[in-house]
Amino acid sequence: MKRLGIELQTVFGMPPVEHVLLAAESGCGHISTALTPVPWKLECFPPWSLREDVALRRETLAVLNDSGVTISLAEGFAIRPGTDVTNYGNDLDIMMELGAEAVSTVCLDFDQNRGFDQLAMLAQLVADRNMKLYLEFAPPHPINTLEKALRLIQEVEPGQIKLLIDTMHFFRSGATLSSLATIDPDLIGYVQLCDVAVNPTSDDYFQEACFDRRLPGEGVLPLQEFVKAISPALTVGLEVPIISRLANELDVRDMVREAVSAARKILI
Repeated sequence: MKRLGIELQTVFGMPPVEHVLLAAESGCGHISTALTPVPWKLECFPPWSLREDVALRRETLAVLNDSGVTISLAEGFAIRPGTDVTNYGNDLDIMMELGAEAVSTVCLDFDQNRGFDQLAMLAQLVADRNMKLYLEFAPPHPINTLEKALRLIQEVEPGQIKLLIDTMHFFRSGATLSSLATIDPDLIGYVQLCDVAVNPTSDDYFQEACFDRRLPGEGVLPLQEFVKAISPALTVGLEVPIISRLANELDVRDMVREAVSAARKILI
């Protein structure tokens, strides 16, 4: 099950060394991470920055090498109004230094022309560093459907960008298993796995997405059918942030172990 990993949002700000070790202890092959914790970091975890703390970078790289865990996805590289992706150069260099295999992005700019230009520039910056770029879509974003995401990545230089499919966003955006069957498998680069309740648990989509998902098999998504329909070679990250279960570091570790066990039943 080395294809299975533990995503940044799932651990609510756990420092990267501990995150890597938890993945290794859980029998997972990879993690996603950013250079700083999520803004909603649990108070039990100290602040940290892979951008500012060179010693932490060295320690993280050492534990990655020792454990065999990899960084499958570098997060925190969104395309936003008024920002220029060329400013991400130093951050991308750090992720390259840490051995990140790919970079994720979302387009939050409603100016379609500018969003496309920024995406194309980011794709080149990532390719220059021998990493891959994956585009995620979600209902509240300007790129809010599978069809829009596919059109966008196909407009950029062919092969430079692939889809990141998050199962919550995929099904909540109206996509179906039939939709999945129409996608060229080569266009899918990465999957984030979670489950959701029958109905949204909040009027605020991001509230549910960031704090109130379900472990695989605890909700209503057709995850077994979804997994059967994707390539068995695809990397799968567990993105199951559930704040109601967490109060301390021990709770996070217990939830991750439970999530890994639930995911394995679906991936087998």
